[in-house]
Amino acid sequence: MATATSQAPTALRITRTFPVPRERVFQAWTDPQALARWFAPTDDFRTTIFELDLRPGGRYRIEMLQGEKSHEVAGRYVEIRPPERLVFTWKWENEPAHVEETIVTLDFFDRGGSTELVLTQDRFESPASRDEHDKGWAGCLGRLADFLGERS
Repeated sequence: MATATSQAPTALRITRTFPVPRERVFQAWTDPQALARWFAPTDDFRTTIFELDLRPGGRYRIEMLQGEKSHEVAGRYVEIRPPERLVFTWKWENEPAHVEETIVTLDFFDRGGSTELVLTQDRFESPASRDEHDKGWAGCLGRLADFLGERS
């Protein structure tokens, strides 16, 4: 079950529970092979992880290819506390409509063998940009649930 709420006009918060231990959910976000399997809003994307340097200050770069249309995002890891928290910057490299750099915070809570994931993305330039990202994250988290279910 997922819920999305806005903390402020330029913040997005999504909560989703997965019926697997938080170590598995954290690993799905931090292992390049795992991330490539689910990280896109719909099944018609192909995801390539070009860089994933999992350390504070380390960079990541991801391409989500939909047909001929490339969506590229990159950033730096700010905080890494396995399996509790992951914080990284987020900036689209080739999306003129999204010029802002935002901060994504993932908190992984142990809920007795299940994991409550709280995703917060902050510093959007507009509510419209926030709302577009809300739709994208909803798709990604649905695909993450499917990915985690495959491995249960």
